[in-house]
Amino acid sequence: MPLNPTLAAVLAQMAEAGAPELHEMSPVEGRAMYRAMNDGNTKQDVAQVSDTIAGTVPVRIYHPNPGETLPCLVYFHGGGWVIGDLETHDHICRQLANTANCVVVAVDYRLAPEHPFPAPMDDCYTALNWVVGHAAEIGIDADRIAVGGDSAGANLSTVVALRARDEEGPSICHQLLIYPVTDATFDTPSYSENAEGYMLSKAGMEWFWQHYIGSHSDPLSQFVSPLRAEDLSKLPAATVITAEFDPLRDEGEAYAELLIAAGNKVTMKRYDGVVHGFFAMSDLLEEARDAFELAAAELTSSFASRG
Repeated sequence: MPLNPTLAAVLAQMAEAGAPELHEMSPVEGRAMYRAMNDGNTKQDVAQVSDTIAGTVPVRIYHPNPGETLPCLVYFHGGGWVIGDLETHDHICRQLANTANCVVVAVDYRLAPEHPFPAPMDDCYTALNWVVGHAAEIGIDADRIAVGGDSAGANLSTVVALRARDEEGPSICHQLLIYPVTDATFDTPSYSENAEGYMLSKAGMEWFWQHYIGSHSDPLSQFVSPLRAEDLSKLPAATVITAEFDPLRDEGEAYAELLIAAGNKVTMKRYDGVVHGFFAMSDLLEEARDAFELAAAELTSSFASRG
């Protein structure tokens, strides 16, 4: 399918602007750029939004119906473990809370390269445990908790689910994986087909991985590359969303297939004509609005199964 015309125009404008590529920036410059990219997104009203500390980790809690006990999505933002934060994903979390009618707890985990692997994963797992332990006071049903995220945040969702299973941690009912990073290699057809020109580039992913794991961690560890995990059985139901023009397309779909082969319930959908990051563009793209509805429906179904 051809590239969505709206996206084609956006990418052309970015190319004409002549700004440096992400991999040519410092992490500090990349963070400023990423925040500026997301400043103009529509932020839906949510009845109650509050910031607090989950153990040692800052979080933002979005509650669409204060006073009512609701299921919860613990959300880990994208940005390659390097450049995202609570503000870059505020609009996403607000829309998810309203669309799925659940509490969303957004996790402000520490960022690489100042805090490389395993610090982001550890922060996410700490926050998940805190949510379970404080569910009653923040209006959450502790038996109906999902994890989710986009890109690097989806990677963190997968490894948190693996840790919770292996360490007999919190019971997770769903994992929402939006164009997930699942492998620290770059040898898929989608990496060749979409290496440059489609928002996220191969060089950009190499920059992210270098900052996140450098040469100090095993790139094939299941907590780095969940696609390489030896055992993917007995994991939460998953929704896996991928984009046609995305270097990460094939590894996301391969992970979904392995989850299915291991006996897990999986809903997988590829959105054609769009690029990595499209989920954040519901102001512009019908595909993004549809993906929110799909995510909400799958979350609601998993929450209901625990009711």
